[in-house]
Amino acid sequence: MSDFEKELRSLINKHSKENGSNTPDFMLANFLVRCLEAYTATVRAREEWYGRAPTLAPPEVAAQLDKVGHDE
Repeated sequence: MSDFEKELRSLINKHSKENGSNTPDFMLANFLVRCLEAYTATVRAREEWYGRAPTLAPPEVAAQLDKVGHDE
C-alpha cells in the first residue's frame, strides 16, 4: 500500500466517510486510488489516440504515472 493510499485511508476514517456506504476505509481508499489510475490511463490513451505528446509532469508524478496498471 502506498503512502498516499495510507493517508487517504486515514483521511476517510478521520471524517467517517466510510459510514455512508458501510464500507471499510481501506476498501474505499483502494477504490479511489484505482479510479485515479484508471483516469490517468484513459487520459494517456486519449492523448496517444490524438497523436499528442503526453503532458510533462514533475519526476515524482511521472514515476507514479509509470506504475499505472501495474501491481505494486
